[in-house]
Amino acid sequence: MDDYQHTPGAPHWGFSSWNQFFTRQLKPGRRPIQWPEDSSAIVSACDSQVYRIARNVQRQAKFWLKAQPYSLADMLDHQHVDAFVGGDVFQAFLNPFNYHRWHSPVTGTIRQAFVKGGLYFSQAPSEGEDWTDQDHSEAYIAHVQTRAIIFIEADNPKIGLICVMPIGMVEISSCILDPRIQPNARVVKGQELGYFQFGGSTHCVVFRPGVIREFTGQENTDYRVGQVIAFAN
Repeated sequence: MDDYQHTPGAPHWGFSSWNQFFTRQLKPGRRPIQWPEDSSAIVSACDSQVYRIARNVQRQAKFWLKAQPYSLADMLDHQHVDAFVGGDVFQAFLNPFNYHRWHSPVTGTIRQAFVKGGLYFSQAPSEGEDWTDQDHSEAYIAHVQTRAIIFIEADNPKIGLICVMPIGMVEISSCILDPRIQPNARVVKGQELGYFQFGGSTHCVVFRPGVIREFTGQENTDYRVGQVIAFAN
């Protein structure tokens, strides 16, 4: 709790509801930005653990038995798809104990931001039915569950347009955009974009082809907001 704004000694640390506690805010300086002056350094949008990093992602893909390919047209709700064909998807999981607010991975300008309504409890058929756990279906649910879709034009032209996509899992559908996140709004690296309510979730960051020189981690790597996940060319 030392990381978060709260009232020591007060009942429930001063929180009046479960969701107020769950969406608790950080104290200033508790998630410092690594390499803040390096515009090629892309930082984590969430406190999370890497689920998958996919390269050369295609416009559309069919879901075959035992496979969960990323299909950009479906993920992005058919918005700005051409920019990302052949690019990369970074996806990471937030467990229920993580900090659940999202932050900008880059400094730039908001081009578009909206919440796409979707399904609940949906899972990839190859993973079987488990009504409490979608951990093995995270790539699949990026196409069908409720999600925020936030397009940011980075100031660094070598990065250009990216998409930050927080995704609700299981029954989670409360993707709450910060009211300041409107088209043409300026954001700085590490600035809050919005938050989840109630439970564990996942998120993707989508990059154009040729943007990423290297990712700094791999599957199961843990990141906090502000830690560098990748460097642009």
